Amino acid sequence: MKKIKKIILFLPISFLTVITVCGCQSKIISNTTQTTSQSTNAGYRVYNLSAITTGPDGNLWFTEFLENKIGRISPETGVTSEYNIPTVNACPSGITAGPDGNLWFTELSGHKIGKISPSDDKITEYPISIDFGIPHSITSGSDGNLWFTETNGQYAYICKISSTTGNITEYSIPWVSGDEEGIASGPDGNLWFTESGGNKIGKISPTTGNITEFVIPTAGAAPESITSGPDGNLWFTESGGNNIGKISPVTGIITEYPHSGGHITSGPDGNLWLTESGNKIGKISPSDGRLIANYEVPAANSGAIGITVGPDGNLWFTETNGKIGKFSPIDGKFTEYRILP
Repeated sequence: MKKIKKIILFLPISFLTVITVCGCQSKIISNTTQTTSQSTNAGYRVYNLSAITTGPDGNLWFTEFLENKIGRISPETGVTSEYNIPTVNACPSGITAGPDGNLWFTELSGHKIGKISPSDDKITEYPISIDFGIPHSITSGSDGNLWFTETNGQYAYICKISSTTGNITEYSIPWVSGDEEGIASGPDGNLWFTESGGNKIGKISPTTGNITEFVIPTAGAAPESITSGPDGNLWFTESGGNNIGKISPVTGIITEYPHSGGHITSGPDGNLWLTESGNKIGKISPSDGRLIANYEVPAANSGAIGITVGPDGNLWFTETNGKIGKFSPIDGKFTEYRILP
């Protein structure tokens, strides 16, 4: 398997500061923060909000795909803040909390990995070396690095970026699969990812870089989101197979259950939670894959996408209509926060 180390040679110097760290140049810019408040009836922009994650500061952080911003919302007050990404039309997608206390995100059109500090709101960007490389999902690994999926439309890679130096290493997928989607850290210490084009679930060792692939039984399943489940398995959604799947990190056996979903996460109640295309949030039992219940999002055509567990024990999710949603797994109550113009 071919391993490519990424060394960034230069960047434009049209920013406040340009620094070089261990062979990688990065750009740092201090942003103006736009703070908004909760609202239920004010006008709003079309944001196409994407991923969401819990930050080390106790807030929820999310990506604004079309607005080219990183957003933050307080779980206590519902107040939101937005931060402009230096690269124009970067199209931020995935986001995760890093081991260094920062939030790390991917830029689909910017062809970069970004990080934002919750302490001073500064954004730093690291270009990737693969021509027209498109990073998608990102997660923290057991080795202290950030790992992300990447494709350039012809080849696919699993990549890691050092949270301390910004150095990027790219590992090519053994077979050309075209489109890598989700990635998650497994209970076995490996990184697990979905291969939408290859119809497989893959795993990569953070120590050796060796990749192993497992074929999904359903043809054309198009696996998308993946998460580490409360039962010790990896759970994933299938946008083409209309199933929820699980794979054992011990045996590699895949089991599928007939229920469609978008993004999936482990809940605070020991169940799996996912966003559904039918404007709903669903709850799945990890013991038998059964759909326990689903709950309709109050806003019509919300376009619920990313979902995660907040520090308050609620489920938080993004909506393409410009709202952040909160759902209580205890009483089934929804609260929605609209980001103002």
